[in-house]
Amino acid sequence: MAFEGFDLLRAEISDIGAIRPVGRVFEVNRGTIDVSGLSSRAALGDRAVIRCQSGREIGAEVLTLRRGAVTLLADGAIDGIAMGDQVELLGQTGIAPDDSWVGRIVDAFGQPLDGRPLMRGAVERSLRASPPAAAQRRRLGERVETGLSVFNTLLPLVRGQRIGLFAGSGVGKSSLLAKLARGVSADVVVIALVGERGRELREFVEKVLGPEGMARSVIVAATSDQSPLVRRRCAWAAMTVAEHFRDQGKHVLFLADSVTRFAEAHREVALAAGEPPSLRGFPPSTSHSIMSLAERAGPGLEGAGDITAIFSVLVAGSDMDEPVADILRGVLDGHVVLDRAIAERGRFPAIDLLRSVSRSLPDAATAEENRLIGAARRLLGAYANAEMMIQAGLYAHGSDAQIDKAIAVYPDLDQFIAREEEVDTGASFTRLAEILRL
Repeated sequence: MAFEGFDLLRAEISDIGAIRPVGRVFEVNRGTIDVSGLSSRAALGDRAVIRCQSGREIGAEVLTLRRGAVTLLADGAIDGIAMGDQVELLGQTGIAPDDSWVGRIVDAFGQPLDGRPLMRGAVERSLRASPPAAAQRRRLGERVETGLSVFNTLLPLVRGQRIGLFAGSGVGKSSLLAKLARGVSADVVVIALVGERGRELREFVEKVLGPEGMARSVIVAATSDQSPLVRRRCAWAAMTVAEHFRDQGKHVLFLADSVTRFAEAHREVALAAGEPPSLRGFPPSTSHSIMSLAERAGPGLEGAGDITAIFSVLVAGSDMDEPVADILRGVLDGHVVLDRAIAERGRFPAIDLLRSVSRSLPDAATAEENRLIGAARRLLGAYANAEMMIQAGLYAHGSDAQIDKAIAVYPDLDQFIAREEEVDTGASFTRLAEILRL
């Protein structure tokens, strides 16, 4: 234990550079800063500190390179920056997670946000690491318990699976993520809160997540008032923390809220760098940024653990074809759609089962379980097709045996989807069979 403490202290000391290149501000544009004297030393993505004459220090990142100058994008407001201000180049900065981070809240740079000291890990990891080799990754693992009936049965979640949670604002997305953080059987939970309202962070930790969920979680947060550089970095930093625990052989549950805000932050940075907008204002590199983040999750190599990931996506007006939703849906192993109409009638989680799918099926269930899942979907589909006639009183009992059965079981089936008791998979399927009377 003592040797481990020395390793951590050595890592802290090694991060202190004796010599760092320094340049000078020679032009300030709309949100960007041009600096001379660093073009031969800087690389894209390097971090820098602008030291204003007023004494203020502003973090920044190298955005573009050209002969004789580099362009920086600042982390915060650029008020106070003057010609000739000193700019110190810090180089590439990663993050050094440590096991002691469990139960803590950190920012995108690995600094504590909960007011307590935090020791950096012994090894600094790159924020944009490559995913495990595709041909050497394991297949999806066994089904995991979630504590929610619908995910134990109709939408099974397996170890190493990546699913998307598609929802508009105010339909219970964050609450569902917190329930999964508490209920999914995993060793560690890593939560990325990208662009969240500042006042909601403490509420999420203390009220929504609770002490039970926080006890095994690491939260990486960047609030909505922070620069796009920090908000984008938040998602990368959280995935890097998840990879730290995965490489120890642990099963990690990764929750990202939300990929939409990550994509919006990337759009701001890319447009500032001169990349042209294309997909409804999103630059072409948005697709690669989202897909490369998602690919880092999933099953690990032999001997390593897995990252089971749930990525939330904000969809305006339930538009599943908007760019971020469309990009992410194509690379995931399933998607869950939350419907505002269901939320408005008071059923939570407001999952629209007919528009949701888990690509772990049919392998994640037995033949009998798949039969129950298929029967439930058929009855829900029959009810949905006839719902307008049923609600208007135009449907006559006995006209269709399938619809008659759908009407009979619909209230119990709808309540089953919302069931949140401490249940295991076996009990959930037993209850589903009772409802369907099969």
